[in-house]
Amino acid sequence: MLLLAGCNLTITNLTPVTVPQNPSQIYTITASFRTTTNVETASIKPRIIIDGQAHDMTRSSVGIDIWEFDYQLPAGRSNASYYFICNYSTKGNPDTTEAYSEMQSLNIAGRYVIRPEASRAPVGSRVSILGAGFSTYDIVYFDQTPTRTVFESPSSLSFFVPAVESGRNYKLSVRGSGISLDVGTFRVDAISFQVTPSALFLRSGEQQALTFTIPQPAPAGGMLIDVTTDVKDSVIMPEVFVPANASSVTIPVQGGKPGTGSLFFRSSAGESTVSVTVTK
Repeated sequence: MLLLAGCNLTITNLTPVTVPQNPSQIYTITASFRTTTNVETASIKPRIIIDGQAHDMTRSSVGIDIWEFDYQLPAGRSNASYYFICNYSTKGNPDTTEAYSEMQSLNIAGRYVIRPEASRAPVGSRVSILGAGFSTYDIVYFDQTPTRTVFESPSSLSFFVPAVESGRNYKLSVRGSGISLDVGTFRVDAISFQVTPSALFLRSGEQQALTFTIPQPAPAGGMLIDVTTDVKDSVIMPEVFVPANASSVTIPVQGGKPGTGSLFFRSSAGESTVSVTVTK
């Protein structure tokens, strides 16, 4: 942002209007004080006026025209207003000239996204999002589709890629606490899996093993396989979750009330079924 352009000095604020919150609550305010060859370089004395007090700025190691000031934000504050003043002398003129900028704002963002762990994955994959200000009310969305979201800490959320169409990109966002955060674009890849056996024949109370195999090891957060059934009272089974770096998982399926139906398994590559028959 260009703040002041004069014959001999141009002040440019290099500080973002909004910056992420940090634990120390110290924020570096940076500005460029660029002069013409008519100015005595040694005479330049930039200052910042913040909270009604003037503070000398120090030259940055980034460049000779860049000056900075480390501002300690008072407790309970999330913003500040400030402006710059610079005194300088021109060659051949002992008088000092004072230049100043317009009022500027600094806002501290206590809730923000740093980055997602990955930008693409198949359906069922668990992916983490790093940031700050997360709460148990937050839900990750794929466009308008909510995901199964896990609150890990105020600085970390994770979600399971929902059963949406593969081979395309989705807008990822975190919604909750009255503020929606844009995470970026996420691509859902296709992946298939095999289920054995293809049919279950059980008596009430009897268990049988069901094995799920995916073509490649599950990602870092593991993979959740979506399972539904049309005979809920006849089937008792845990979630199907392939651990990280594993390519298969075996779970027990227990017979409940007598009935006949199917288990439906959905992946980004399509759906498959296993028939279920439960007798007394």
